[in-house]
Amino acid sequence: MTQIPVRSNPVRSNPARTDPVHGNPAHSTTAPAAPRLGGLGLFTVLLGAALPLIDFFIVNVALPSIEHDLAAGPALLELVVGGYGVAYAVLLVLGGRVGDSLGRRRLFLVGMAAFGVTSLACGLAPNAWTLVAARVAQGAASALMLPQVLATIQATTEGPRRARAMSLYGATGGLSMVAGQILGGVLVAADIGGTGWRAVFLVNVPVVLLGLVLAVRTVPDTRAGRPAAVDVPGTLLLALSLVSLLLPLTEGRAAGWPLWTWVSLGVFPVAAAAFYVTERRADRKGHTPLVPPSLLRLESLRRGLALLLPFSVGFSGFMFVLAVTFQQGLDMGPVTAGMALVPMAVAFFGAALAGPRLVSRFGSRTITAGGVVQAAGIALLLATLRHGWPDLGVAVLAPGVALAGLGQGLQLPVLMRLMLSDVPADRAGVGGGVMITAQQSAVALGVATLGSLFLELVATAGLRAAVSTTLLVQLGLIALTVLLSLRLPRMR
Repeated sequence: MTQIPVRSNPVRSNPARTDPVHGNPAHSTTAPAAPRLGGLGLFTVLLGAALPLIDFFIVNVALPSIEHDLAAGPALLELVVGGYGVAYAVLLVLGGRVGDSLGRRRLFLVGMAAFGVTSLACGLAPNAWTLVAARVAQGAASALMLPQVLATIQATTEGPRRARAMSLYGATGGLSMVAGQILGGVLVAADIGGTGWRAVFLVNVPVVLLGLVLAVRTVPDTRAGRPAAVDVPGTLLLALSLVSLLLPLTEGRAAGWPLWTWVSLGVFPVAAAAFYVTERRADRKGHTPLVPPSLLRLESLRRGLALLLPFSVGFSGFMFVLAVTFQQGLDMGPVTAGMALVPMAVAFFGAALAGPRLVSRFGSRTITAGGVVQAAGIALLLATLRHGWPDLGVAVLAPGVALAGLGQGLQLPVLMRLMLSDVPADRAGVGGGVMITAQQSAVALGVATLGSLFLELVATAGLRAAVSTTLLVQLGLIALTVLLSLRLPRMR
């Protein structure tokens, strides 16, 4: 295996002033210090990273109430979830590119403010179609905000500080998926001020206001030294590729798989191939494509993406299956179902914090060990569900759920750190955007594919058989990630 260091690539505030090591011309003999991200600044950008992911999962718990209040059928409910996810995934890479050019703090502030406004629009939506439109806009706002988080961390930290920040970023991502379902259950059950499901959106507004105040004071501004123009053909083809794949998979089951869904899926491989050819041609001509093929030649990013996709598909599908199983199969209320996931959140967070120390000793084999631990947790949970069904409480489920969370926490933060380790600083926003786009697309695919499989099996074989089969598929995905982890570059 190739040994690769986890390099530091700080972005200087003035690209014309560089250090003598690189041999570039400078206006003075002393280069200005790279901007540094303090503890409160790190908290602020991680808050910005948490909001989009929490919002992706928080709405799942509120769907029955939305269906009742807005008279929304299954297809519209799927659009409430899928419209957000598709807009979010499609625009992430573009958001990273624009942040590299115009300034990452500026885009972070714009994205966070837009997220607050669109959250308010969701919470006040008078009908289902207005809610769908507001959710699409909310996904677009998230795509402006989130890429700036990773790019800012890459540009303003180095060495052990970067390792710790990346571990916290990974922990934030995983915890947000769990916390979204916990918080959604609490807010819907509490029915604060008679707001019902609207509270899951309105709660974002004060959080955003706090985040904006903190960001202005604590987040340094960085941008790429050589900003590039927006790649319009690449942007349009990437959008077409993702929409043609994610929209029919998200909407197809509820809509009864009409003709347009099959036509759309047929468009996907053609659009994806055209995107690759266009980007490669732009790279060869010396232009700056939206996703530079040279980034995918980095071993750490390329092999990491191959592992991130099945991991994220399995993670999101697993969370969806648990949410339905706990409430419909085990007759838990939304709050109890949320509390059943607390052991997973605690174990995930603890594993993520231990990640840097484990990496310094075991390198990327930490990811392999995490996959094995996760598989053990899923297997234990599967055995518990099959033998105790349906008389199972939170305490009985806790060991399997916690072990699964521990394994997930050993994988995701370390994998993200590895994937970005060789990305140059002036492409930090693009590299982060590529990684997050892959992750979010896989998250949407996980809910669409494993969720559809689960719901079809519920209708034909019953809920107990459905959850057993879906968890077995999840074990297969984990086996794949373990095998792929053996091909990852070593870390030190």
